[in-house]
Amino acid sequence: MKDIRSSERHLGMQPILAGRSIRKKYSPRPEDEVLKGLDIDIFPGEILAIVGPSGVGKTTLLNILGLLDPPTEGTLKYTGREEKLKDRDLLALPPTLKALVRNRHFGFVFQLYHLLPDLTVVENVILPELLNTGALHWRSVKRDARRRALQLLEEVGIAHRAFARPSELSGGEKQRAAIARALITQPELVFCDEPTGNLDTATSEKIHGLLWRLNREHNMTMVLVTHDRDLAARADRVLHMVDGRFVKEEKPV
Repeated sequence: MKDIRSSERHLGMQPILAGRSIRKKYSPRPEDEVLKGLDIDIFPGEILAIVGPSGVGKTTLLNILGLLDPPTEGTLKYTGREEKLKDRDLLALPPTLKALVRNRHFGFVFQLYHLLPDLTVVENVILPELLNTGALHWRSVKRDARRRALQLLEEVGIAHRAFARPSELSGGEKQRAAIARALITQPELVFCDEPTGNLDTATSEKIHGLLWRLNREHNMTMVLVTHDRDLAARADRVLHMVDGRFVKEEKPV
């Protein structure tokens, strides 16, 4: 089977993230191997969609790429803005450095939002910056982080909900808040797991447009796991996954 790593558009371009021979097993039994030696290249500024039936390993792969879950085997080379980590295998880093990459350079948007119910919207957006800074230095950066959080809420269209609690928001508003939170650290890559999976058609279309506008304006690389054909059709590349392997690459027009 053809090795699917890149498209003609990206020939000569260095990927910002390159996964090789990624495997994931949950037991020694062959039937429990979820990912079967995947190779994947993710290029700067692109929107890459990963599609396929439920249970083929899409979310497992996304979690490995985002350093949320370790693989059984494989490497993940990074060539982003963190000079001391360039060309290193992220999967082999100690936990503290993995956390640094995950918190400073990656952003995450999940299907279920994962907003903390006791915090206001703006406090939820600020939270990753607080985790990055630490309590000791938080006072010196709090004002600037709050200003940037409010700007992001304006950018995603819910500045008027900044001081509401998540329980007071609609599904679309919750996802916009989650997107703002993913952007607060100015990440290089944003990983989205079914970002419109819980939303109605009209709201989903608005979120699609928002993600693409943010990609253009911030030149952020985005990796989407989705069942939404309309969302995937707007991506720069689409990788089709079946039974733990990539079987086809498409470049929608």
